[in-house]
Amino acid sequence: MLKKGSKLHSILTGTCPRCQEESMYIDKNPYHLSRLYAMHENCSHCKLKYKIEPSFFYGAMYVSYGLTVLIGIIIFLIANLFINLNANKALLLICIGIGILIPITARLARNIYINMFVAFDKDWKTLH
Repeated sequence: MLKKGSKLHSILTGTCPRCQEESMYIDKNPYHLSRLYAMHENCSHCKLKYKIEPSFFYGAMYVSYGLTVLIGIIIFLIANLFINLNANKALLLICIGIGILIPITARLARNIYINMFVAFDKDWKTLH
């Protein structure tokens, strides 16, 4: 499931969606906020251009919105069903949880978005 060649591997590790040989990001730590979106221009292995077109990753904002809503729903369900918090405390917990996870959500959204357009190619070496 998480082995090389799967979309899930590329999404969770932030590796090139075509060859999955290297990280797309200059700094692998999403909590280095000044470099959160700093990406290599191309993959050094398969030469895939990450920014497929100008403003390509603007579409990832919609993915990020969906992820954030999903996280909010999960936190609410946990807070309400398992911890038995009232609505105000659950809302506070949701805000804190989403705030802490913003860098991870932002990176995951970019990873998911580029993987929607680029597929793994085990024969990428023959492309160049």
